[in-house]
Amino acid sequence: MSKIDIDFPRPTKAQIEAFAKISAATAHEAFDRGGAVDSAIKPIYPGLRVLGAAFTLSSPPLDNLTLHAALKLAKPGDVLVCDATGFTEQGLFGDVMASCAVGRGIAGLVVDGGVRDASTIREIGFPVFSRSISVKGAVKENLGTLAKPIVLGGLTVNPGDLVIGDDDGVTIIPLAQVDAVLEASKAREEKEARFRAALLTGKTTWDMLDLGAVLRRKGVEFDI
Repeated sequence: MSKIDIDFPRPTKAQIEAFAKISAATAHEAFDRGGAVDSAIKPIYPGLRVLGAAFTLSSPPLDNLTLHAALKLAKPGDVLVCDATGFTEQGLFGDVMASCAVGRGIAGLVVDGGVRDASTIREIGFPVFSRSISVKGAVKENLGTLAKPIVLGGLTVNPGDLVIGDDDGVTIIPLAQVDAVLEASKAREEKEARFRAALLTGKTTWDMLDLGAVLRRKGVEFDI
C-alpha cells in the first residue's frame, strides 16, 4: 500500500486568520481574477462560510469510501476538497459524516458532486459546498486518491492550498500565492471602502470609473 502524506505544507494559522473577513470574490479579484471554481458549486444553504487548508481527494461516482478515509486522515482546520467527477445523482456525504467532521475539527467540505441530509447538516452547523443535493446514497468499495493534486470544478487544487467559500462560491489560492493575494485583497478592500463612501454622497459609478472613456476609445460618443 502506498504511503499517504498528510504532513504537506499548509498556510499558517496567522495566514488563515488574516483571510477571515475577506470574501471569495475579493480574493478572486485580487488573484488576477483567478482561483474561482465552477459557479455551480455552491453552499447547500445561505450564509455559509468555509476557510482553511485543502485536504484533497478524488472519489469515484456513487462511492464515498475515500471520503470516509479523508475524515480520519485530515487534520483539524482542514477543508475536505473532493473531486467526485461532477456527478450529481449521488449523496456522497450526509449528516453522519458531518457529525464525524465536526468531532474531528474539520473546517468544511467542498465537493464536485452531490450530498444529502441537507437540513440535518444545517442543524449540525457543518459548512458544505456541493454541486447538487441528492437523496441517492453511495457504496463504500473503491478507494480514490488522497492528498494528491486534483481538478475541482475546472481548477487544479493542490494539498495545502487555501480554500475560501461563501454565498458567492469558492476561490482556491495556491499556497505560494497566499501572502501576495492577502496584501492585494486588503488593498482592494480599502479602495472599495473609499469608493462606496463616495457613492453614498451621490456620485455615480459612471463618472468615478470614467466609463465614457471606454466608449470613446471605441469611437463611440455617448455623453451623459
